[in-house]
Amino acid sequence: MRITEWPEEQRPRERLLRAGPAALSDTELLAIFLRVGVAGKSAVALARDMLEHFGSLHRLLHASASEFGRLHGLGPAKYAQLQAAIELTRRAVGEEFQRTGLCSPDAVRHYLRNQFALQAHESFVVLFLDVKNRLIRFNEMFRGTLTHTSVYPREVVKAALHCNAAAVILAHNHPSGLAEPSEADLRLTSSLVQALALVDIRVLDHFVVAGAQVHSFAEHGQL
Repeated sequence: MRITEWPEEQRPRERLLRAGPAALSDTELLAIFLRVGVAGKSAVALARDMLEHFGSLHRLLHASASEFGRLHGLGPAKYAQLQAAIELTRRAVGEEFQRTGLCSPDAVRHYLRNQFALQAHESFVVLFLDVKNRLIRFNEMFRGTLTHTSVYPREVVKAALHCNAAAVILAHNHPSGLAEPSEADLRLTSSLVQALALVDIRVLDHFVVAGAQVHSFAEHGQL
């Protein structure tokens, strides 16, 4: 049955308007994003094929443009629309933290999961904060390979002074999927804490993000 032939109350768009987006399955949400299917296939069927092809919503969102286009009915236009929607969400979350401040570890975890969501490479970022822990700037300071990033404390100190930051939160991701910090991560954190303390800038925490897992150095007594 094509989506247009469904009873109106069962169509994904109408269900979303009636019950809210949380009530819909991944397939239904993707169908709304797609809007239309391809010849002989509804938007819901195409959405189902997408999830089966990639194996999970997470892998679908991590797909490259070329991977995305291998499925019949998709292409550069849909890929660009999806990436734009993800980036709008990321920016909206950032705006909220600029207004309200990063007031709890859980709030920071949510923010960082959102920021690192689609990255296949390792990168080191710094959240520069004012005296009320409001976000001044989110900056990807260093970018590396799948497993390694070189970080230079001097550059972090320079950037913090340029932002007139009162405090920073450090974070990097582990694309491998393991959030446990390495010995190198611990040594780097110690070096950054010492370097920033010389200019009276506090390091509130260092987070390691690996998918849904987020490790807090502060909570584990590692700062």
